[in-house]
Order: sequence, then C-alpha cells, then structure tokens
Amino acid sequence: MKKRAIISVSNKEGILEFAKGLCELGWEIVSTGGTARHLKEGGVDVVEVSQVTGFPEILGGRVKTLHPKVHGGILARRDVSADMEELSAHGICPVDMVICNLYPFVETALKPGVSTSAIMEEIDIGGPTLLRASAKNWPWVIVVCNPKRYREILDILKQRGDIDRETRKILAGEAFSHTAAYDAAIASFLGVAWRNWPLDFPDEISLGYRKVFSLRYGENPHQAAAYYEPVISTNIPSLEGRQLQGKELSFNNINDLDSAYRTVWEFEAPACVIVKHAAPCGVALGSSTREAFDRAFEGDPVSAFGGVVAFNREVDEPCARALKRVFLEVVVAPSFTEDAISTLSSKKDLRLLMIPGPSGPVPGSLFNPEPYELKMAMGGLLIQGRDTLLPSQEEWRVVSKRPPTEKEMQDLRFAMTVCKHVKSNAIVLAKDGATVGIGGGQPNRVDSVRIAISRAKERAEGACLASDAFFPFPDSVEEAAKAKISAIAHPGGSKRDQESIDKANEYGIAMVITGKRHFLH
Repeated sequence: MKKRAIISVSNKEGILEFAKGLCELGWEIVSTGGTARHLKEGGVDVVEVSQVTGFPEILGGRVKTLHPKVHGGILARRDVSADMEELSAHGICPVDMVICNLYPFVETALKPGVSTSAIMEEIDIGGPTLLRASAKNWPWVIVVCNPKRYREILDILKQRGDIDRETRKILAGEAFSHTAAYDAAIASFLGVAWRNWPLDFPDEISLGYRKVFSLRYGENPHQAAAYYEPVISTNIPSLEGRQLQGKELSFNNINDLDSAYRTVWEFEAPACVIVKHAAPCGVALGSSTREAFDRAFEGDPVSAFGGVVAFNREVDEPCARALKRVFLEVVVAPSFTEDAISTLSSKKDLRLLMIPGPSGPVPGSLFNPEPYELKMAMGGLLIQGRDTLLPSQEEWRVVSKRPPTEKEMQDLRFAMTVCKHVKSNAIVLAKDGATVGIGGGQPNRVDSVRIAISRAKERAEGACLASDAFFPFPDSVEEAAKAKISAIAHPGGSKRDQESIDKANEYGIAMVITGKRHFLH
C-alpha cells in the first residue's frame, strides 16, 4: 500500500516541488480546495479529500477535512490492534504525513481598514486540527508545518526511506508551537478588539511572539539569547530589516535601544537621546539634529562613550560628522540622508537603524508604543499599563513662595519627561532644554541628587531639578541649594513635604508638586 500524505496549505511556497518529490518516492497525495488545484495545475496526481470522505466540501470550504475518514487515518495508533481493526472495518486508509500551514490570520489582521468580520474569516479551524492530531500521533505521522523543512524531509526520505523518531518529535513540537502561536495571535487581537485590555486584566492571557533573529549571546557571553516580536505587531515598528550597516545587534544594544527610542519620541521638537546601560545619560532638544546631539553629548561626555543614540528627526550630513567623532554602538533615526550614510559608512562596526516613530497618537500621551509592559519576576509575569502620562497632562501646583519663571517651568517639564525614563531613584538636572546631570538607580534619593550634581559640575547653577518621587527628607533640597539649583519639581505626597517646601523657601528655590509619581525599576 502506498504511503499517504495529506496536503492543505495556505502558504504554497515550495509545496509543488515537495509534492512532486513525494510522488517520485511513491507517496499518494490527498489534498483540498485551492491546494489541490495548485498541485493539479503543476502536474501532480491528486486525490481530492472529498473522494476520501465520500462527502463534499461544504459551507464555502469551511468544512473539508473534519471527517472520521481523515482524522481516523491520522489518529490511529499502528501498534494498537483495536485501532487498526477499526480502520479496516470502516475502510479508512492510514495517513503517514500531514503537510499543513494555516490561514493568514495575522497578515489579514495587520492590514489597514480590514473589518473584524473579515479578519474572523481567516481563523483556521481544520488546519490546526490536522496539525494537532498529527503531532499527537507523531510516532506514526510525520507533521510538517514549516515550508523551510520541505527540502530536509525529502532528503531524509530519499536517503533512509523514513523519518527517524528524533526528527518526528522535533516536527511535532514545531506543529504544537505553530498552533499555539496562532491561537495566541487570535487571543491577542481579540483581547484588544473586544475588551478593555490591559485595563481589565483577564484571568488568562495568551501572547503570541515570533523569533526575529538569534543573538550572539545575552547580557554576558555565557548567556544564550534571541529577539522576539509580537505576531500581532504593536505601534512600534519591527526591527526586522531596519539595519543599514554595522555589526549585528546584540542583546544589550536592543535593551539600550528600547530606552533611547521610547525617550526620544516623547518630544515633539527635534530631540536626541544618548543611552548607556539602559539609562539616559544625555537628552537635549535643538533646532537641528546636529545641535540636539551636541547638547546631549555635552550632558555627560564620559558616559556617552559607547552609547546608543536616538533621534526623532532625519540625520543629515552635519549631524553625521559630529557622530563620527565619537565611539558609538548604535544610531537610530526615522531616516538618514544619503550624505549622512556615506559619512558614517567608514565606521564599519557602527550600527545604523532606520526606524520611524510609533504609529499612532492617542489620548493621554504623544505616542503609545504598547498598551502594556511585561516583566518576568519570581518565575511569573508582571503586567502593567505603560507610564504614558506626560508632564503636560499633570496638574502641577506651585508650593513655594517664589513661583517658577516661564523658562524654569519649561525646563522642569523637560526634566520630568526625561525623569520618567531614568531608573529610580531618579533625579534629572536640566537647563535650556538639555540635561546637564542625571542620577538614578540608587537605593536612596539624596545619593541620586549628589550624582546628578557631580556630573553637572558648575552647570548645576541655575539648572532645574526633577525627581521621580517625593523627598522623604529635606536633605536633597539642601544639596540642590548648595549647587545653586533654581527650581525643583517632584510628585509630593510625603508626610514631611512641608519640610522640603520650607527648605526651598529658605534658599529661594521655586518648587512645584506634580501629584504623579514616575517610578521605573
């Protein structure tokens, strides 16, 4: 008896050659609908699935393979005599291979303007059932869901006549991963389309991700790593195909890139952000990308060495010349002029990424990269809505005797915007739309103040200070006064707020309370 393969694929890449190869090896091909037509047109002898089942495809093709004569042939255990006797009694032929991939749900869901009903039509029913049944019965059924496997499978069959157990297990695992990711994509899409996710957290979640590329290693060379993106993409463009030049991206590059990208797109004016070890070390606005970079670099030249730089405007040739003078790991911008690319091309290892801004302004923030963020903790998963609140939406309250000047208020809002992206405890000093000192990641706030001031040096005089949380003691205000800082913004909420306010009044420092904390751990 010929071995039987069922072929039902949405993605027809390489399937004709694969089917011909199986036919040459003596396999019988059973197929459905559009796949059967494609194979017949290519010269493959095909048995229609309706000939096997004795029942036509119905409901416009919605029901084709969901039949005992199909799934009995797939699920029968060859080493269980009762199973094989039932097949014989019902005239069911065993199935030895299933080649299947699924309707393009993800591709359809990502198309602009497609209705939810049209997207729902792309939810495959028979395909996942074929794959799961075949994978469950992997010792006897070869299951292939990845077109990249076709050549390998044919080669093994030609050389050995059959597929070994280890390969069968790998293929079965791939099939279950494929259907799980498919279902997760559907759940992710409907979680956004049909409920107020993530504000209403469901009891169970399914998040579908696909591997974009493997990485040489993780945070350290002894750690393996890879980069994945959601199968239902977010407002942040994919990293795939974005690199113009340079070495391949590393784990740490991508981690730093996340901080730089999210920070720079908080600003509407031309901006530059320099990040080192996932923390902003220089942030500035400017009339051009060159000016923004120069001012950001001046904020902390030592930390900027080997950093990741992000822009929210096109990088031109003058900016590229400035970038070329500094050792940097990554430069990301929405675009680069040809002259800029040419200028930077001599730095062979420098990674250039062309990534546009997030795709949609929404109420409550300038941009909404994702509605939620994830963090592994204690073997579980912490999920929260993103901190998309901008200082411009907060109700700031002047609590000092001296109110901030208009210029001070602008710098305080700029500093607080940056503060959101600095690890807690976070302190940011800013002057004229540029950071002059940043301190963060310390277990106490006064140390962060001292670090920021030490980096600013004499530039601290007349600068404005933003803190991501309240001052539990007035010591931070005293440190600010010693450095001649002119204005402070913090959320307030401490039982000892008045002590800090009194200290600010003592030194003539303007102080505002924002009412909103911006911890980032």
